[in-house]
Amino acid sequence: MKSSFLALLAAPFLAMAAPLESRQGNPPAFFLAGDSTTAVDGGWGDGLVAILRDGAIGQNKGHSGATTASFVAAGDWETVLSLVETNRGKHDCYVTIQFGHNDQKSNSGVGISQFQTNVENMANEVTAAGGTPIILTSLTRRTFSDGTLDDSLADVSEAAKKAAAAVGAAVLDLNAASRKYVQAIGSSDADRYNLEQGDRTHLNDHGAAVFGRMVADLVVSWDSELSAYITADAALSEKIAQGVYA
Repeated sequence: MKSSFLALLAAPFLAMAAPLESRQGNPPAFFLAGDSTTAVDGGWGDGLVAILRDGAIGQNKGHSGATTASFVAAGDWETVLSLVETNRGKHDCYVTIQFGHNDQKSNSGVGISQFQTNVENMANEVTAAGGTPIILTSLTRRTFSDGTLDDSLADVSEAAKKAAAAVGAAVLDLNAASRKYVQAIGSSDADRYNLEQGDRTHLNDHGAAVFGRMVADLVVSWDSELSAYITADAALSEKIAQGVYA
């Protein structure tokens, strides 16, 4: 993968050595928490789970319409923590936390400060359960204005970064990586990932594979040892890194 893509995450990772020291050398388990942009039928989550190998496992627990508050209230978060507790003896457990699309809505009941606090609490609870939290900034929407991709998730993405810094958790800047890629390929090609016509938030199956690969590449950028458990696709990774439609 080209250095221009890796540079998006280089600075945050300089402070993220500590979580890696606790790894036990077991195959990883990835449990995905998030909204519809992670979930089955619309998100990148299944694209990541599908390429795990060699004893690695994954479960996509993303929930359509979820906020950081509703995900907890509905019991989905407790399910994720239970998966960590059940699997931590035989797997190194990682929990990806990617919210924001619904939290930022005016009727969500979650202000930006509360969003940050909620993400911090989630990360701390993963650690307490015996897992490693990985906070992701929000997958970009694919809406353009006069040829420029709208930066509509800047507030929640910044809050996610602050949450990671506050608790010493890993942060993968998916928002920056996906914005760079979508801007490069342009509006017409970006629309080819739409779940339905005009839906520039959710992903069809092809989009899930592409952005699932993007997340996998970000994970490997953070911890290269995890590459042993992710099926490589050098051609796809190269297209993403170069901003070429894949």
